[in-house]
Amino acid sequence: MITIIDYGVGNLFSLSCSLNYLGLENRISGRIEDLETADRIILPGVGAYEDAIGKLRKSGLAEPLIEQARKGKPVMGICLGMQLLFEKSYEYGEHQGLGLIPGIMAPLKGEISEELKVPHMGWNSLKLTERGKTHPLLKYTSEGDYVYFVHSFYGKDCGDSLLATSEYGVPVTAAAANGNVMGTQFHPEKSGETGLRILRAFSEL
Repeated sequence: MITIIDYGVGNLFSLSCSLNYLGLENRISGRIEDLETADRIILPGVGAYEDAIGKLRKSGLAEPLIEQARKGKPVMGICLGMQLLFEKSYEYGEHQGLGLIPGIMAPLKGEISEELKVPHMGWNSLKLTERGKTHPLLKYTSEGDYVYFVHSFYGKDCGDSLLATSEYGVPVTAAAANGNVMGTQFHPEKSGETGLRILRAFSEL
């Protein structure tokens, strides 16, 4: 059973539909008990960082999520959900994240050419790191596969956690993993067959 965390921020329906298409049992829930009994957890997210981390903590789900991650349960963050897993974000201020993946979230604006638009939106290809080439989350993913992004901030200082990047003026962190906790900046549920393969790989962890 995969529990998709419902904390008021996220593209829940299309993600659940993708899992259903793959024949993977899943539920959308904001109940602590459903995190505890899940085999795997997905943290989705769209919108503003401060609002999302505030809602996650106010829902009472932040600490149980951290607890389940520390117990070794596979956890995957998607888009803003991945950003929340990092240590800190500098999106309109400085905000503490969940600290489950090393690194910070920094603005694309000011670090890329003014000719490139922010947000980084649309399809882009993946460049796998040496670790990414052998990581189980990307076992069905190939160098150059295209995925769908929508974001204005990106992960930096990930160290050995970096699995894949996409080029957008700078190498944008596309996927990262720290032990059993992992994330994709892109939306697998909007990324066609490549995204479905990544969701299937997550279900097999």
